[in-house]
Amino acid sequence: MSTFGSKRIVVGAHYGLRDWLAQRITAVLMALFTVVLLVQFLMPGELGYDHWAAIFSSQWMKLLTFVVIISLAYHAWVGMRDVWMDYVKPVGARLFLQAFTLVWLVACAGWAIQVLWRL
Repeated sequence: MSTFGSKRIVVGAHYGLRDWLAQRITAVLMALFTVVLLVQFLMPGELGYDHWAAIFSSQWMKLLTFVVIISLAYHAWVGMRDVWMDYVKPVGARLFLQAFTLVWLVACAGWAIQVLWRL
């Protein structure tokens, strides 16, 4: 009798490839945003509130920043969820920490978006 093959029981969350790819895509997006922000920052002119407000006043920059905020929240969620799944063994504590993390990230993203669209 064989112990491998199609009768093997596979358990777990199976987020592997999807989350690995999501982490890489969101990291690249955040790195590109950093480059765009540095280019905008290094443009000639006095640094101050007016300069920063001008950077974020254009619609394309608001949209890019919005996408990066959502990407950052998702990136953080995947990472923290993996930490909680790997290192917190009691199911109740892990569920609480995951729910708290999710609520915290949604609140932070909502606040950041509210600040962004007020400019």
